Amino acid sequence: MYCPFCKAHETKVIDSRLVAEGEQVKRRRECLSCQERFTSFEQAELVMPRIIKNSGNRQPFDEEKLRAGLLRAIEKRPVSIEDVESSITRIKHKLRAIGEREIPSDTLGEAVMAELRKLDEVAYVRFASVYRRFEVVDQFRKEIEQLEKESSDPAPDPASNKKK
Repeated sequence: MYCPFCKAHETKVIDSRLVAEGEQVKRRRECLSCQERFTSFEQAELVMPRIIKNSGNRQPFDEEKLRAGLLRAIEKRPVSIEDVESSITRIKHKLRAIGEREIPSDTLGEAVMAELRKLDEVAYVRFASVYRRFEVVDQFRKEIEQLEKESSDPAPDPASNKKK
């Protein structure tokens, strides 16, 4: 790394530490020419896939647009910003895990809906109503009935699947 003071090419790392919950490395460096010390930060550059809209247009993934949509859905709901940020991190991880350079917008929409379902059912229905373009009250009713059915179904017991 170049020295920011004298622009020399040779610097050495004096100390390295993980910061930002292990997402970054903070390095303390010293220039071998002028002996000035400075700090650098290093983090992995993970490229998000481009989003293929239903119209066929392609656009870069926009984290701020994702955040705005989630915040709109949870408006006046008892959901913390920390939970929203965790959801954004999980959504981004899911999208990168697909391993494609481009993904359909439906894939992103379904990932958002899955996260909202875990966060808050009212926020989920709000988002679903826009995402799935509900036009009549019956569509809301069906979605709510599906949510109620899923929450009342007992979770399958892994022990009951064992052979005797």
